[in-house]
Amino acid sequence: MIHFPHHRSAILSAVLIGMIAAAGRGESKPFRIQVVDDETGRGVPLVELKTVNNIRLLTDSNGIIAFDEPGLMDQPVFFYVESHGYLFPKDGFGFRGAALEVKAGGSATLKIKRLNLAERLYRVTGAGIYRDSLLTGDKAPIRESVINGRVLGSDSVVNAVFRGKLHWFWGDTNRPGYPLGNFDVPGATSELPSQGGLDPAKGIDLSYFVDETGFAKPTAKLPGDGPTWIDGLVVLGGHEGRERMFAAFVKVKPPLEVYRRGLAEYDDELKSFSQVAEFDMKAPCFPGGHPFVIRDDDAEYVYFSRPYPLVRVPADVRSISDLSQYEAFTCLKTGSRLDAPQIDR
Repeated sequence: MIHFPHHRSAILSAVLIGMIAAAGRGESKPFRIQVVDDETGRGVPLVELKTVNNIRLLTDSNGIIAFDEPGLMDQPVFFYVESHGYLFPKDGFGFRGAALEVKAGGSATLKIKRLNLAERLYRVTGAGIYRDSLLTGDKAPIRESVINGRVLGSDSVVNAVFRGKLHWFWGDTNRPGYPLGNFDVPGATSELPSQGGLDPAKGIDLSYFVDETGFAKPTAKLPGDGPTWIDGLVVLGGHEGRERMFAAFVKVKPPLEVYRRGLAEYDDELKSFSQVAEFDMKAPCFPGGHPFVIRDDDAEYVYFSRPYPLVRVPADVRSISDLSQYEAFTCLKTGSRLDAPQIDR
């Protein structure tokens, strides 16, 4: 009998256990399910498939699910199929779903009817965008197919084309390492399709601004306690040869109370915003929402939509930081306020 030192015995035991487990599994591959739009044939993301015993699965951005559930392989398995804006046909008993013959390495395609006018294409941010495609060996169109900038998910986005690149900024953002993430506006850029970027129909390759840990760093750590939120992202001065990008910001304290409001400008070298103006919290109109620039006779204006474009300001750097230059389209008489409204009939 051969004797090994204690630590070598432990290592050998672990190796043998791993070999036995691998042999028991064999070269098992998942069962590939793809849900496609019945009109376009494109894979549909965020379709929920649910087994009879309530195992819930979601398609990735290729519309794929990698199914490898012990106890449910090598037999027929029924999947309920459901997704907002899409409809799967009922069977003879009224169930919206299908029974699939599940086998390791096999595949099946399910066609779903789109009710939405718009076609759902893919997720832009977060983890696992092409998770199941990776497991089934399918290709992903983007470089970082399962996680990028260590971002698990982000709140709503604003974006603008600035100095030849599309700039993206999000709200509160989760990370893998701790429940508290980035509450001061992560950011990223992507190349325009005309400059070598992906066709928007295929996907978006984001290049995040990251810290020393690789996590998406804050770009708007503005003075004051609590998170910073931005919107109203607008680029001015392109016709003057030097573009400048501005955003409206608010500072937030518990329980989600906005206590400061102002305007910030983006520094392209520092990849961050700095405050350029603070606005009176009682001001009747101010920048925000999703803006666009439009020419009205001989003047250009920035219109701010929330969701309707009822506030505007001349499209120049001096005016955007001066609330006295803002105009609002309203049913109130001049000088009237919502706390004591006088309607202009």
